[in-house]
Amino acid sequence: MKIYMDNCCLNRPYDDQSKPRIHLESEAIKTIIDLVEKEVWELLSSDVLVYEISNTADAKRRINLYGINQMAHKTISLTSEIKDRANYFGKFGLQAFDAMHLACAENYSDILLTVDDRFIKKANIVKGFSVKVKNPLQWLEEVL
Repeated sequence: MKIYMDNCCLNRPYDDQSKPRIHLESEAIKTIIDLVEKEVWELLSSDVLVYEISNTADAKRRINLYGINQMAHKTISLTSEIKDRANYFGKFGLQAFDAMHLACAENYSDILLTVDDRFIKKANIVKGFSVKVKNPLQWLEEVL
């Protein structure tokens, strides 16, 4: 299983854990990362994700995110084809970074995980896109 997690997904374990949803999503992400470490699943990254991580204001969080990102089996480079697909996805109302994550995940991953409900909703109306876009907690409940 090849998993692509967007930046908000990777950041979830470092968010305020006092809200039940955030805590549960964080635990799901930690479980997924643990299974990546055990080589049950493969984590994918991208130039877009590396760029977002590099712009993380909090230095400690940025270092932790880089650590997770180093587990990636592959870093997807931005090609003109990926940029064109991202432009197409943008026509469905996706934000620029979300469209880029979607385009990066398209040909390489089995699942794109995000905790952004709007991203999930918009990604699931894109025509001609076959990779599932799910919340990590919901997805983990389905596959385990």
